[in-house]
Amino acid sequence: MDFLNAQIRKNNLKCHKKRLTQDQVRLLEISFSSNNKLDSDRKSQLAQELGLPPRQVAIWYQNKRARWKSQSLEVDYKALQQRLDSVLEDNDKLKLEVERLRKELNKTQEMLLGFNTTPNYSSISSSCDEVGSTSCLQQLHDQSKHNHLDKELYACLIGDEGHFGTHDGHNFFASSL
Repeated sequence: MDFLNAQIRKNNLKCHKKRLTQDQVRLLEISFSSNNKLDSDRKSQLAQELGLPPRQVAIWYQNKRARWKSQSLEVDYKALQQRLDSVLEDNDKLKLEVERLRKELNKTQEMLLGFNTTPNYSSISSSCDEVGSTSCLQQLHDQSKHNHLDKELYACLIGDEGHFGTHDGHNFFASSL
């Protein structure tokens, strides 16, 4: 019997609970947008203006806050996801750039090691004993070309800003002869 009475009361509550009209919802939305918390004075005032029980106004506010929080979290999540995607994309680009720069550095270091050898004039053939020898002049010319390439490489690497080949008064390209 108690179960039957509980069911009848529950059904009666459902029958008495009215759906809100569009005007009531609009007024509640406006009120919610100005303040999403409902104090007891505001709840009584809204209930009277809308012709609803104060409890129904309070429940509407509670449900609206839950929906609002959910939507807010979704918006925040989407914004964070976009930022993460952007940062990951930038990270990938930076990794590629680092790899490209490492390769360039290695290549440059290899070139420097190849050019860094000082000209070994003692390796010029002993056929240079004869002054004006054609083969001797050719070997000296080749060594001069090598020094010129060293200068060009250095200028390319450090740039020439009017101080090409000098640092603290020292000329890096001065002949060591």
